[in-house]
Order: sequence, then C-alpha cells, then structure tokens
Amino acid sequence: MALSKKAKDKLGAGLLISFEGSEGSGKTTQIKRLVQRLEKLGHEIVTTREPGGTGIGEQVRNILLHNAGGDEMFAETELLLFAAARAQVVRQTIAPALLRGAIVLSDRYLDSSTVYQGIARNLALGPVNEINRFAVGSVMPHITVVIDVPTSVSLERIKKRAGAKGAKPDRMERENIDFYDKVRKGYLLLAQGMPKRFVVVDGTQSVDVIEKQIWAALEKRLFGGNAKARAKAAGVKAKAAAKKSTAAKPAR
Repeated sequence: MALSKKAKDKLGAGLLISFEGSEGSGKTTQIKRLVQRLEKLGHEIVTTREPGGTGIGEQVRNILLHNAGGDEMFAETELLLFAAARAQVVRQTIAPALLRGAIVLSDRYLDSSTVYQGIARNLALGPVNEINRFAVGSVMPHITVVIDVPTSVSLERIKKRAGAKGAKPDRMERENIDFYDKVRKGYLLLAQGMPKRFVVVDGTQSVDVIEKQIWAALEKRLFGGNAKARAKAAGVKAKAAAKKSTAAKPAR
C-alpha cells in the first residue's frame, strides 16, 4: 500500500496508530480487525498494549491491575508506573518497529495517562504531560482512534466480560461511574482539541460498522483515499520498473 506524499513526509519510515477509549469500548476487537486488513495489503504489523507489551511492562501491568495491595496505590505512583512501562515498550518495541517501516498498533498510549491520571485522577496536567513526553520522547501517534461509548455501556460490558472469564474486574475496571464519566469526557475533550490526530467513532454501533468507519478514516488521512487502488498501482509500477531494468541489462 502506497502512502500519500503528505503522509510519507510526516511518518518517516513507519506508522504508529494508537487506540483509546474507556474500558469495554471494543479497542482490542478493532485492532485485531485492522491487523487483518493491513496484513492482506502486505504490511508488517506490530501490536502492543499498555501497560505491557514487553516482559518488564507486563510485570508493571500486574502491579497496576492485579496486585493485592493495589487499592492503596496513590495517583502519582500509578502515573509513574504507567510511564515506566511506556518508556520500556517505546524503546524496546515501538521505535525499532517504526525504524524498519512497520505499522504499529497500540492498545492505549500516552493519551491514557492524560485522561486517566490527569483528568480522572485530578493530577495537574503540566507534570502529567512532562512525564508523558519524557517516556515517549519524539515517538508520537500519527493517528489516535477513540472508540467512544456511554459510561453505562462501558460498565455493563466490564461486568459481562468479567462474568464470561469467571474473574473479578481488575483495579481500573472497579472504578466508579463518576470516574468513567471523567474518562469519557476527557477523551472527547482531547479529540476536540487535536482534530488532526484524533478520530472518534461511536462504539455503540455494530463491530462491522465501527471497523468500516475506522478504515475509511485511516484511508483518508494516511493513505490519500483508496488504499487498495494505491497498493495495486504501486505494484504495477514496481513490476514495470523491474521489467525495464532487466531489459536494459546488456546480453552476455
């Protein structure tokens, strides 16, 4: 798939797409579907998640979400632990993948800290943003997809998911409705303030409709329109160039 010239100038070698939203918004499902689309078009795809994505990050994830003493965790501690896991996955996984030209799909990224710890936990946004920047360096998402669902829907999905797995919700999933109201409003506020990076999709629609809307937005913003047509055109040009090169070689 050929990127538009504007996208190439912006992206460099690779592409980072982050997915955000409240718990139970359907991010993981849509990431899996997008992987299938992009792999069919010949791209190397790397998926990761926050917190986690590396051996160290997964250990931090366990502390944040499942540790027996987690309910005693202060907001500042939570922020720094998320940032530590993020710093590790950026340097160990995301940056190397981007440098070799891969497309990275991240289930959450730095915007989660801005919303969850900054807005929902009421930490000052100045320090939160500074810590975020220190953790990610210059590795920012090229597009951030927010799957938006009402708080009541989010909490109901959390309950159903926990029941299906036979496990109690993790520490973040056990937060109250006021917390998740702040989370939802926080994401919408970020998207309103940065419309060039954010795409907001209604997560109450069917998974098929959500997938199509996400793909349409990515095609328009990153691939200059029709990704399949551009991929086909790029393939034809490559074949023509190879044929021309072969014809130009002197006979031995």
